[in-house]
Amino acid sequence: MTNAPSSGPWPPRRADTPAPAGRSWPGPDLDALTGLRSGKPSFYPEYRVSAVRLRRVILALERISAALVRTMEGSEALVRAVVDAAADHLSADWVAFALVDGRLKDASPRHLVLGPDGVEWTNLDLVPATVRAHVEKVRCGDDTGHEGPAHDRDTARTHLHVPVRLDGRTVGGFVAWTPRDREVDDTDHSVMRILAGQTASALQNCALLERSEKLYARTARQAEDLRTRNAELQRTQEQLGAARQREVLDSERHRIARELHDSVTQYALSAGMHIELVRGELDEPRLLEHLDTAKDLTKRAVEQLRSAIYALSHHETADQDLPAMLRQLTTVHMPDELRIDVRIGGEPVRLPAEQEQSLFRIAGEALFNTAMHADASRASIRLAYRPGAVRLTVSDDGKGRPEEVRRSLRASALSPSGEHRGLVNMQTRAVEMGGTVTFRRARMGGLQVQVDVPVGGADGGRPTGRGSAQGDARSDERGVAS
Repeated sequence: MTNAPSSGPWPPRRADTPAPAGRSWPGPDLDALTGLRSGKPSFYPEYRVSAVRLRRVILALERISAALVRTMEGSEALVRAVVDAAADHLSADWVAFALVDGRLKDASPRHLVLGPDGVEWTNLDLVPATVRAHVEKVRCGDDTGHEGPAHDRDTARTHLHVPVRLDGRTVGGFVAWTPRDREVDDTDHSVMRILAGQTASALQNCALLERSEKLYARTARQAEDLRTRNAELQRTQEQLGAARQREVLDSERHRIARELHDSVTQYALSAGMHIELVRGELDEPRLLEHLDTAKDLTKRAVEQLRSAIYALSHHETADQDLPAMLRQLTTVHMPDELRIDVRIGGEPVRLPAEQEQSLFRIAGEALFNTAMHADASRASIRLAYRPGAVRLTVSDDGKGRPEEVRRSLRASALSPSGEHRGLVNMQTRAVEMGGTVTFRRARMGGLQVQVDVPVGGADGGRPTGRGSAQGDARSDERGVAS
């Protein structure tokens, strides 16, 4: 065998060159068809066999390539694709694929058998005994360490074993049986070894892909959970910051309120008392007029101070109902040793804002007096909703005496001096709502302040305007029960 001329891959076209005189060129020969020159009579049949094998290899590689692209679809699709590729290449009657138990644990199915016409046999009990025995051997790892186990020559022509190895370990294997007219040759063994090697790598890639997808999904969930927790943490930090700011502001407001009540208000009250004493010692009308003006200004100052104290102590009650305001009231600059409980009876109804604010101020004044003057250890607030009326009760176990309170209130009504202004305010607010305020002995041992207010009347619960801080003694008596 010699190579074609170096002038080109094919002999020159004789049709382009005129034949010598009296001669003609013969028809196409083997040199022109193959580009090769040979003197061996057997070359062309061998060439045809090699060409057929090459074509089979190319088709097999195409099938293998088409099977391997199924890796992204998971191990099940991949296993079916490579077994189909093996069956197509070998034109096999039976093809079996199996994985060794304990190897490539994430891959499935663990075995696959294709019978004649490419039918899948899922039940091993129904396949031929020989096929079933080979599958079991592969799964046990007993029949995968070599290609072509001991068989007689006739059987070996139509039967092959190809192990599937990964990292030097046998993880599975292919077993096939071809028809008698389809002998297994070296080309088939080479193709099947390529398929087995690529199958092992592809199955590992499938497992890695599935794991990576699971890890990605878990990481995504964790990232989302982390974002959610971070958002919650940020909101919590913002709420804690806002709560801390409110706590600081409340503490400062309460401190200022205590200072105003314990010092400035007392000084203003003392000034009013001294004005009243001086007024009793003078007879000159002009000086008495000035003293009356000073007394009135002092009285107004005390009222403004008390309003400022309440505003500082209860600054966030506009959007709350009365029960909520009363519960909040128990946290307002009260002594640590004073235990306060709040109970709500009946079905709460929303009262007019002015009425709720007045009841809240009455409860605040009564509780403030308990904390500052009664030397009490326990106090209770009761709010009872009844048909057509609301009853507010503030009780303690302190040293207050109801008869002394009533006497002080009557004295303040007959001779306004600025003293006991809190009692006068409670009475005035109750009367303005058309209700009554009662001072009596509490079951706890101290003083009980009870306020009864009508609701749902013709006036809609709005202040009735009856009575005032400067009303006559008769209106005060109507507003105070014994």
